[in-house]
Amino acid sequence: MNMILIQSNEVDAGGMCCLSDDRARHIRKVLGGVPGKSLRVGLQNGPLGQGMIENIENGQVTLSCTFDNELPQRPSIDLLLAMPRPKVMKRLWAQLAALGVGRIVLLRAEKVERYYFDSHVIDPDFYTPLLQEGLQQARCTHLPEVSVHPLFKPFVEDELEGLFGGHDKLLADPAGTLRLSACMKKIDPARRIVLSIGPEGGWTPYELDHFHGHGFKVFGMGHRILRSDTAVIGLLSIMNELKS
Repeated sequence: MNMILIQSNEVDAGGMCCLSDDRARHIRKVLGGVPGKSLRVGLQNGPLGQGMIENIENGQVTLSCTFDNELPQRPSIDLLLAMPRPKVMKRLWAQLAALGVGRIVLLRAEKVERYYFDSHVIDPDFYTPLLQEGLQQARCTHLPEVSVHPLFKPFVEDELEGLFGGHDKLLADPAGTLRLSACMKKIDPARRIVLSIGPEGGWTPYELDHFHGHGFKVFGMGHRILRSDTAVIGLLSIMNELKS
């Protein structure tokens, strides 16, 4: 952990916070916490700050926290991802939060198995701790918003514009002739971006037509066909670099 992420209901009006879970164990055993030591802390969806260790007793760590007045900027990239295999999605949660994604939309595509959406890996009780793990790694406080949509057509026709109507829209596909760098040059830095990444078998022509109809610009990554997790991490890394 490069930051201890704290929930608003864990801090009292005086800034005192008592931890007794994995965060407390990390402070004691990894960070070598002792009374008087200062740690980086962050309030989930709020500001960063400093936490002074006041007491360590019976496995519980008590912090006195002070937070900055300024909120960190929310990540400006959102992700629309065809649901990958559950074991791949399990690996991706923390990485998505660490790389910086404002919203994650998991969508059914024709080449996605229906049973993927029965998996526990898309249960908020499962993925929220993994997202928080990624935030603590990257020293960020903005928890990505997550929504799951097991039906393609209703989402694209009824919900897509409500979520991403004001975004610049990019779609990665092996058939794309443009490169990402060329697309990014035409994007207003003040606008949010939604990146669409399909299943490992690719979006179907029917699905691509729907995305085209909503203004998605298609780009390619070259002739190599990548796994979903490789493509997601690679593209988000490049986009963050190009936007900086």
